[in-house]
Amino acid sequence: MSDTGAGPVVIFGGRSEIGVELAQRLAPGATVVLAARRADQLDEQVNVLREAGAIAVHTVEFDADDLAAHGAVIQRLVVEYGPIGTAVLAFGILGEQARAEADAAHAVAVVHTDYVAQVSLLTQLSVAMRAADRGSLVVFSSIAGVRGRRANYVYGSAKAGLDAFASGLADALHGSGVHLLLVRPGFVIGRMTEGMEPAPLSTTPAKVADAVARALRSGRREVWVPAPLALLAFAFRMMPRFVWRRLPR
Repeated sequence: MSDTGAGPVVIFGGRSEIGVELAQRLAPGATVVLAARRADQLDEQVNVLREAGAIAVHTVEFDADDLAAHGAVIQRLVVEYGPIGTAVLAFGILGEQARAEADAAHAVAVVHTDYVAQVSLLTQLSVAMRAADRGSLVVFSSIAGVRGRRANYVYGSAKAGLDAFASGLADALHGSGVHLLLVRPGFVIGRMTEGMEPAPLSTTPAKVADAVARALRSGRREVWVPAPLALLAFAFRMMPRFVWRRLPR
């Protein structure tokens, strides 16, 4: 994948386990920028990436929910480090389904971070990358977005919207020199899901990062992690509703 080394690798959500794992795989010979809240507290992540072979590691203050600031953050990155080579949107929240069913503000907060903020950032990144005639976008959807499920439909609805948006954006970018990779992982065992019972075909941040790095190198547009998850998604779509609504998380 030619674009990876052509400009800085920017991880939006610089504390994300998947984001940092992927950054390690893209780091050798690259400039890496970690964009996150409390950017001055990312020493651990910075050191990991330096050890992974990054020629330089920088941090930038970034709040995904502050939509009005997205444009300024992107402009700063381009001015200071050059046109972005690879942008990884690694931020997101799982939220609490039970709370979201009674607390509209919480439900909206989940959708705002996991869908609205992603749409805003993706749109502005795609404009910047089109102007440079190159770049790669990495977007994380989820198996949860395949079909709304009783146990996590707020989070799942945000991922479903993001999946549709990213799929359409990928088609809109065709032929522009800008590439979008849509990643659909299953249950990821990590900080976000700590204390939860792993679902079938669970994966880890490291395995997701390995799959994404391979997909970027080969120029793929979509990747399921693990690959057999695509078959499970098909089964989910075909399952009768009376069975579907009784499934556990």
